[in-house]
Amino acid sequence: MTEFPRQVRIREVGPRDGFQNEPEVIPTDEKVRLIRMLAASGLRRLEVTSFVRPDVIPQLADAEQVLARMDRSEDVAYSVLIPNERGLERALAHRDRFDEINLFLSASETHNKKNVNSSIAESLAGLERTIARGLREGLRCEGVISVSFGCPYEGEVPPDRVFEIAERLAEAGCEEVAFGDTTGMANPRQVVEFFAAARQRLQGVELTAHFHNTRGQGLANVVSALEQGVESFESAFGELGGCPVPPGSTGNIATEDLVSMLHEMGTDTGVDLPKLIEASRAAQDLLGRSLGAHVLRAGPVDWRR
Repeated sequence: MTEFPRQVRIREVGPRDGFQNEPEVIPTDEKVRLIRMLAASGLRRLEVTSFVRPDVIPQLADAEQVLARMDRSEDVAYSVLIPNERGLERALAHRDRFDEINLFLSASETHNKKNVNSSIAESLAGLERTIARGLREGLRCEGVISVSFGCPYEGEVPPDRVFEIAERLAEAGCEEVAFGDTTGMANPRQVVEFFAAARQRLQGVELTAHFHNTRGQGLANVVSALEQGVESFESAFGELGGCPVPPGSTGNIATEDLVSMLHEMGTDTGVDLPKLIEASRAAQDLLGRSLGAHVLRAGPVDWRR
C-alpha cells in the first residue's frame, strides 16, 4: 500500500487566482472580509492579491488597498503574485504587509507570449533580476510554472523543459517551485511520472502542485502527487478561478474538496473544514451564484451517522 504524507501544506490562492476570473469587480472590503475568514479557518498560506497592471486585470487594481486594509495574523504567511520588476516595485511600498512573492512564467512559448507578451528567455531574465531584489528585501520566493503538464496551444510540454526552467528559478533563489496544470490537461499517470522525475532533478527544492479541475481530474492528480511524496499544494476555495488565457479554462481544485479528501485519508492540513466551508458560502452569497466545490454542496462526510 502507498504511504501518503501525514501532513501537507496548502496555499489558498482564491483571493488572487480565484477572483481574477470574476467579471464583476468585487469590493475591496469584501475581499478583505473573505481573506479574514480564510485565515480564521486555519489556512497558513494565503495568496491575497497580485501587482499586475490594473488595465490588464481590473479585478486586482486594488492590490495596495487590500494589503493596507487586511488584518494580518502572525501565524499566516501572506504572499502576492509578482509579474515583473515594476510589479515588485509597487509591492515593496507595502513591504510590511506580506511575507512571500510568487513569480510566474509559462513552460510553452505560445502561452507565455499570450499571457505576458514575452519569450520564456525574456521572462526568465526578468524574473532572475526580480528574485534577486526580493531576496535583498528579505522575501521568500516561489517560482510558478504555468502549463507544466500540457499547453492548449502547443499540446505536450516536455518535462525536461519544465525542469530546466525550475532549475533556473531555484538557482536564482526560489525555495519553492509550483507546477501549474493551468488548463486542466494533466492525468494521474502523467503526474506520477512527472513528480518522480522532478524529485530527482530538483533535490532541496519544495515541490508544489497546482491542479485545475477543468476536466474533472484534479483530485485524482492530487493523489498521484501524494504518492510521489509531494506535500505542498495550491487550491482555491469554492473551486474559484482558472486561467484568463485561453477563455474557458476555469476551475482550480476546491480547497474544501482537497481538505475533506486529505482528512478522510488520514493526512492533516491544520484546516478547520466547517470554517472553510463558511468562507466559501460567504463567497457564493457575494457572487450570487453557485460555486463548483462538491463539499460546499454536499457537506463533509459525517461518520457518526
